[in-house]
Order: sequence, then C-alpha cells, then structure tokens
Amino acid sequence: MPARRTYLDAGGRSPVTSRTAQALQAGLTDGWADPARLNGESRQARALLDGAREAIAEVLRVHHDNVHFTHSVPFAAERVLRSMVAARRGRSRIVVSAIERDALVDVAEFLSPGNVDRIDVDRLGHLDLDAFRAAVSSPDVAVAVVQHANHEIGTVQRLDAIHAIAADAGVPLVVDATASIGHVEAPAHWDALIADPADWGAPAGLGVVALRPQTRWLQAWPDGDDDWAPGGVSVPIALAAAVALQERVEGMEREAQRQHDLVGRLRSGMEHLEGVTVVGDPVERLPHLMTAAFMYLDGEPLVSRLDREGFSVGSGSACGKAAFQPSSVLAAMGALTHGNLRIGLHPGITEQDIDRFLATMPRVIEAVRISMSH
Repeated sequence: MPARRTYLDAGGRSPVTSRTAQALQAGLTDGWADPARLNGESRQARALLDGAREAIAEVLRVHHDNVHFTHSVPFAAERVLRSMVAARRGRSRIVVSAIERDALVDVAEFLSPGNVDRIDVDRLGHLDLDAFRAAVSSPDVAVAVVQHANHEIGTVQRLDAIHAIAADAGVPLVVDATASIGHVEAPAHWDALIADPADWGAPAGLGVVALRPQTRWLQAWPDGDDDWAPGGVSVPIALAAAVALQERVEGMEREAQRQHDLVGRLRSGMEHLEGVTVVGDPVERLPHLMTAAFMYLDGEPLVSRLDREGFSVGSGSACGKAAFQPSSVLAAMGALTHGNLRIGLHPGITEQDIDRFLATMPRVIEAVRISMSH
C-alpha cells in the first residue's frame, strides 16, 4: 500500500475530525441516558439533544421546533413524503427531477406507483423549468421533490425559480439538501428540507428533517414516543453532528472558495486528458464535487488502479443501491454512464494532493486501457 492515502470520495461521507470525535466521546460520556425520562442523567441527555437541534436549526435558518431527527436519510425521506402526501387528501401524483437520489424516488414510487412524474434536466443538470411548471399545474399533484444540488455532478438547482413555480401552483416543495449543507449556504426556498450529517463530517446514523411552520403534514404511521424517530436517536451522534456542522460553517466561505479553486484545477487538468469529459455546470456548482466521464473505459478498473496508487475515489451512481451501478444522473443528462470517476473533496485535501492526483491519472488511464485491450 502507498505510504500516503488521499481520500477523494467525500460525497455522502466525509472524514470525522478530531473536534467531532471529541464531541462524540462527550456525548457517550454525558448523553448515554434515555432523554425521554425524568431523572438527572436523562435530563442531561435531553439538554444535549436539544442543543444539537438548536445548533443545526440555526444553520438551516428555521426555528428548532421545526427541526426533527430521524434514524437515517432514507427514513427521513419516507417520513417526509408519506406525511406530506397524507396531508394533501385526494392528490396522489408526485413530481421529481430526473436526477433525484434513489432514497426519495423509491419512496415516491412506493407511495404513488405509476403516478410519479420525472422532469428532464439539460446537459448541465439543471431542471427544465417549463416542464416542471406544466407538471405541477396538474390538480392531482401532492408534492414536488427537487434537490438543492446533485451528489455526483455538483450542479446547484435554481431553487428560487423552482419554489416560485411550485408555490404559484399551490404545491409544496421538498428539497433534498443532503449534498449541500455544510458546503454552501443553506437554501432559502423550500417547504420541507432533508439533510445528511454524514455528508458534513458527522458519524453516520442520523437524518435531519426541517419543516416550515406553515407546511402541512399528517402523521401516517403508528403513534410512538417520537413522531419522526421511534425509539429516539443517538444523543452522541446528534451532538457530534451539531459540532461537525458548526466546524464546517465557521470557515465555510473561505473553505468553499479554496475547494472551488481546487476543483477548478481538477476540471481543467482532467479535460486536457484524451477521451475525458467533465460533466455538470462549471459555474453553478458545489465547491467540492466533480465527475468525469471516460470514453471506452470502465469505472471499476479506474477506481481499483487509483486505489493502488493511494487515491480513494468513487464511480457509478452516488445514490444507487450498489457499487458501480450505472449512474441514472449521467444517463438523464445524456452523458456516459459507465466509465466515470467521482471526486469529492474535504477540508483536509491540499493543492499538493490535487497535483499528485493529476500527475498520476495519465499512467492510470494507460494501464487500464492496456488491461482492457487484452
């Protein structure tokens, strides 16, 4: 194995910093008790949980009473869509973009089989606003689902226009912000929002739901001790998630610009390689993500060769159910779906790491081409 490992797959999961790890340990020490009980230890755990909720709510710019924790992002998606569809009695159609993550599309198809409208995107990944307007104008639409930014290509959607179109049609908008919170400023235009603490550097095992006070939802599941997380969530993980987000937000503007420049260098360097195309919007994008498509090459051997060189990267679908599943996002954009590499930066990545990666790529590409020719 190489002496130095460089993790370039921080899209969905990001390394846990020492500060976040310390918060997790503090949560294990002081927040182990059941926060639903009345004894002193439980009250202490409840205070930690409430403090974590308030800290995350502040970043999302919503009152903490309107922020809920769930056991995972897929569970958050299920709860949000189920409850909002239930509140829209007599309406069953769900509108989604063609590049939404599987966790949300699968719930939509389960709740409304055969009644899910997928709206096309352009070659940069932006939603077709005219098609979206036509879809949400149907009187039987219950809810629309549009991501803030894409997990694979980084393209940021124009939510101000999208939300205005949905609002004019009287359709609530669910925004998947699982790829963007902690990297850029939280979106302002949504009726319900889903976030993923693991993406901003928290331990996995928590999903976040935010609702506007005026957003209507109905409990569409059995009564329990917690409407959004039966049995409760891990207090240590919630505390670590809040601290990780605070750490990201403290230097976010400066770090976002630094990563934006690094990805710009990556995009330029990759586009100069023969048979390589970088996909997604080069301007309206997240600062830390990039996907490149390779003509006549498969993603799996590229990932394996780079791993031997000390670089961890992704390929296939960022939101699929299995590794190296062809990317539905790239297919919707008309790009190559199999031979692609997905890069996700985190704050620990340096200019030297990017230079080393770009210097390594020609050798890796040539090795894969030779192996595939035999």
